[in-house]
Formats: sequence, C-alpha cells, structure tokens
Amino acid sequence: MKRRFEINAESLPDLPGMMLVTVEALKELGGSATIQELDEKVIELEGVPEAEQVFTMPRDENRPRVNYYLAWARTYLKRGDALVNSSRGVWTLTESGAAITRLDETRAIHEQVTLEERERSRAKRQAAKVAETDIAEPTDDGPEEAEDWKASLMSVLGAMPPEAFERLSQRLLREAGFTKVEVRGKSGDGGIDGVGVLRVNLVSFQVYFQCKRWKGSVRSKDIRDFRGALQGRADKGLFITTGHFTSQTSDEATRDGAIAIDLIDGDRLCDLLKENRLGVETEMIESVRIQSDWFDSI
Repeated sequence: MKRRFEINAESLPDLPGMMLVTVEALKELGGSATIQELDEKVIELEGVPEAEQVFTMPRDENRPRVNYYLAWARTYLKRGDALVNSSRGVWTLTESGAAITRLDETRAIHEQVTLEERERSRAKRQAAKVAETDIAEPTDDGPEEAEDWKASLMSVLGAMPPEAFERLSQRLLREAGFTKVEVRGKSGDGGIDGVGVLRVNLVSFQVYFQCKRWKGSVRSKDIRDFRGALQGRADKGLFITTGHFTSQTSDEATRDGAIAIDLIDGDRLCDLLKENRLGVETEMIESVRIQSDWFDSI
C-alpha cells in the first residue's frame, strides 16, 4: 500500500494524509483510543520505519516529529467535527468522522479548518492592533492537547545530574509500592541501574530497572541490550526515561518468549511525578458564582 505521509527532519508531512490514517486507525481500534494506542496504530498502519520515528522537533528534542504532527491531525479532525476527546485523553470518532473514507474528504476538512484558523488569527491581530501577516501552518498556538507544564518539567529533569535522576527514580518506585529499592548505577552492571521488589498480593517480583535522561528516542536495540543484562537474574525489567519509545521499541519490550520489560517514557514519567506529588504541585483555583435567582426567592 502506498504511504499517505512520510516524516523527515525538516519539511512538513502531508497532514490530510495523517488525518485519514488517524481515522482508519480509530476504526480498527473500535472507534476510540488513547493517544498512545492511536499513535502506535497509525505508525503500524502506515509502516513508519524506526528511522523516521526518531526525528524530533527542532526546539523540543523530547517531542518526536511524528507524534507532534499526529497531534495536529487530531486537532484538525476535532475542529472539523470528526473527532471528540475526553478529559482523560481518549479520542473518539463522531458519526461524521466514521463516514470518512477518502483523502479528498480529509483535505476538505484541512482546508476549511485552515481558513477558519486564518480568520481567527486575523481577528486576534486586528484586536491587538498588530500588523497582519500570513500565519504558519500548523499555527503557532500548538495542537490542542499540548501541556505546557510537562514541557517545563522535562526541562528540569533534563538538567538533573544522572545520579540525581537515579535517586528520583528510586523515590518514585518506593512511592509506587516497591520495597528494597537499590540504585546500582555506578557499578557498570551491564546497563542495570537498580533493583527493587514489588509485592502483588502473596507474590513478590524482583524487578531490575534502567533509568536514563534521554533526548529523543529509545530504540529497540537499547531494549535488547537491557534484556541481555537481565538474563538469568529477573523475570521482569523496567525502563524509565525522559525520552520516548518508538513503536518497534514497544514491540520488542513485549516480545513473546522474552523477558517482559515495562516502559515509562517522559510523558508517563511526568504524570507519575504529578500523581505522587514529587516536585509537582497542583493548585485548585476557587471559582465563586453569584446565584441571583436565589436572592429573588427570599
């Protein structure tokens, strides 16, 4: 099958093509999916090679280009009423989205949303009394699902010394229920940075982990090397990184007949730090609304 889009280090991919494959991926996934499920299915359907998955955004080395533009594809489809998304990050086809089958249909949505976006940006510039210029595509605002706090947190994590990041991983594992968590990063133990024990009901598992501050993609070879260090030691491994994993890496981590390795990428790491309140504080803002009709009843 001819590919609908390709990813390289500089030029923009064909966004309508990405939109069409996104719709097809959602159909195969039953009409709804998380972002990770959807991205992996699109990459599988399109046959995006690992060499293309490692390209990152020029100003954000922790953001793969393919995932960034797939986020834009979802944004365009949402603005074209073909997709909806929940607060938990689950994307779902609408009735009109489920009816999409051809590239010219996604091109039409792309053109319409682009025109609307240009008008919106023009109105914003006029309101701010700023000289009118043509906007870039995609717009500078970024895709709707972008989370600025994660980008800020990733900058902090990226500046940590390696040994400090290992201690952070140790603390996170303890907060998650691991016991006897030991960091071995300085021993040069075949890529193993530490070990911990996880108890599940009556059974305990010894889990070896590797934690790396990584810019860009962790490739399948890195998982094979880590698994090689686990042979004869453990039934399970854990790979924690500030980077991200290619689809081939995810496949390798769960390959049949091999030691299973769980993966925590930068996005998931941010969520876990937030959930466990490790260096991330969530503020609840009070909103006060006056119920005028209540006073009328007095």
